[in-house]
Amino acid sequence: MNTKQFCGVVMLSALLAGCGQTPTTSTERYRTAQDVAPLRTPTAAELYPLTPRLEPLSRRGNLPYQVNGQAYSVKDSAEGYAVEGIASWYGEKFHGHLTSNGEFYDMFSLSAAHKTLPLPSWVKVTNLNNNKEVIVRVNDRGPFHADRVIDLSYAAAYALDMHLQGTAPVRIEAIDLGQPVPTSGARTYIQVAAARELQNLDSLRQRLQEIYSLDATTRPHQGLNRLLLGPFDDRQIIYWMNRLQADGFEGIFRLPSDSF
Repeated sequence: MNTKQFCGVVMLSALLAGCGQTPTTSTERYRTAQDVAPLRTPTAAELYPLTPRLEPLSRRGNLPYQVNGQAYSVKDSAEGYAVEGIASWYGEKFHGHLTSNGEFYDMFSLSAAHKTLPLPSWVKVTNLNNNKEVIVRVNDRGPFHADRVIDLSYAAAYALDMHLQGTAPVRIEAIDLGQPVPTSGARTYIQVAAARELQNLDSLRQRLQEIYSLDATTRPHQGLNRLLLGPFDDRQIIYWMNRLQADGFEGIFRLPSDSF
């Protein structure tokens, strides 16, 4: 992006602050402050190795986000991802609560939380202390500690024989299953602003098209006019949400084409 384009983005970001955007809220989800292990160990059936499978990217959990003031951008793909670091596990405190992609966390499933891998992803985790391995499905976000790279379910930690220690050095390797399965024929848009007067959005629409070389349109909705970019497929939507937020656009959100 050249200097002229950058200045245009900064000006657009300031203008968008005056248009209607959706606020975000958070609530306390957990009944206990401290996490604990379950009262029983996983069964043989719960520890049976998973077979990775092609899945569509989740509609939830794949957008840029912030935790404790730290901003995170989701990777476009897990392909080629390999890293070593410290793993931890999470258990009873989170059991039965929603994961970042909208599923229910089951501490006896072979699952994991990761800060930036797309949801869902499949990875092989190797305990470097004993060379034990487990394949897990990443369906949640975390752990939000600078020195940890993955948060395993209790069952996965048990499979790696690290459940008693709490943490262990691991190697994480993404399992490449090829392109994700399409979610449906519907495409997805990004709403960047909304205003009652269509004229107020027109200059923004033209500048967005000029700077990003994307299709920008306006659509009426409940007395407002939406300014939309797109449509995008599942992988493009992750890239462009990351890109727009990095350029200073706050309050943007995805909008499936079948919702209007």
